Amino acid sequence: MPYQVLTDIAASISELKANPMKVVASGNGMPIAVLNRNEPAFYCVPAQAYEALMELIDDAELLKLVKERMDEESVKVTLDDL
Repeated sequence: MPYQVLTDIAASISELKANPMKVVASGNGMPIAVLNRNEPAFYCVPAQAYEALMELIDDAELLKLVKERMDEESVKVTLDDL
């Protein structure tokens, strides 16, 4: 059965067990698909890539909130009011 692999680089779970940091480094900062019996088992995501993904998720949530509030009536305030 074919499986979709969502990365350019894949490694076997045996390679990951033997040398985890080498496998992570082989992705050059991008996620790596870890295969178990030639099936994707999980993705190994370096910390910097994970942080970037979390920022994108936060930005998407904020954009949704902004779009929801665009038609709300605005209230004029001054800095002294705050």
